[in-house]
Amino acid sequence: MTPTPVGMRCPECARERTKVTRGAVAPSRYDAPATFVLIALNAAAYLAEIAGGGGGLTPGGSSILIDFGLFGPYVAEGEWYRLLTSGFLHGSLIHIGFNMFALFFLGRLLEPAIGTPRFVALYLVSLFAGSFGAILLSPEALTIGASGAVFGIFGATFVIARSRGIDGLASSIGVILLLNLVITFGRPEISIGGHLGGLAGGLLCALLILAGERGMLGERRLPMELLAMAAIGFFAISSAIAIA
Repeated sequence: MTPTPVGMRCPECARERTKVTRGAVAPSRYDAPATFVLIALNAAAYLAEIAGGGGGLTPGGSSILIDFGLFGPYVAEGEWYRLLTSGFLHGSLIHIGFNMFALFFLGRLLEPAIGTPRFVALYLVSLFAGSFGAILLSPEALTIGASGAVFGIFGATFVIARSRGIDGLASSIGVILLLNLVITFGRPEISIGGHLGGLAGGLLCALLILAGERGMLGERRLPMELLAMAAIGFFAISSAIAIA
């Protein structure tokens, strides 16, 4: 398998359909539409935070953070939407910048490689798994950020690249992932549960995709993969509500 401008593909497919040369055109929004839509949604949410804040480019004191961020006691009171909305909020330009750069880089590799439906499902499952992890380890903390979903994409990209024989890419992703895990445990303001939960969700989804590729889910693999991912997401949501 080789990484190409439209994702991770086998050498035979690359020769037959897409001749990869130096200076090839970079992937566009048409190759990874969900990636660009997700980035746009996060950016729009950040602009809304700024509009509801106290001025400047940092959404400090924004009512949106309080009303839509993840907070265990509010989830327990029935505000379940926070499990989703918190994953699109960020506390600073650096916060959203790092997350969106990672999403931009990884999404343009992974989405064309597994298809947009799988990518969207993987992203959402990782986000919900991250919310579950955050509530499990720090229910009294206000948690925001797309980091859980991004960690899930990191894990899935590593597993799928490794399985498809793209060892160089897998090694690079693995090193970056390990560095981010070290930072996660070294910074008290970072949600350890959110990152680990998102990573676990992404890894599980990647294993389901690989099972489908190996014929373990039958001929209609896509519906089976999406159904299984939905089950993981439902488990994360229901578990988060139960322990909030």
